[in-house]
Amino acid sequence: MDTIALILVIVGALNWGLIGLFNFDLVATIFGGQTALLSRIVYSLVGLAGLYSITFLMGNKLTARREK
Repeated sequence: MDTIALILVIVGALNWGLIGLFNFDLVATIFGGQTALLSRIVYSLVGLAGLYSITFLMGNKLTARREK
């Protein structure tokens, strides 16, 4: 699960980088526009992966506290 979440977060980050630098939305281009069902699914999965990835940050903080 962690690997899938990380891959989706990377995809989202790269897509946002393309949007910011070149005004090019790769997900929308591949899946038929921003409002296409497949694009919305990908955007939703990336968002959920981002939320899930917060646990990586919290897990690191808890591990660091235990080591002290």
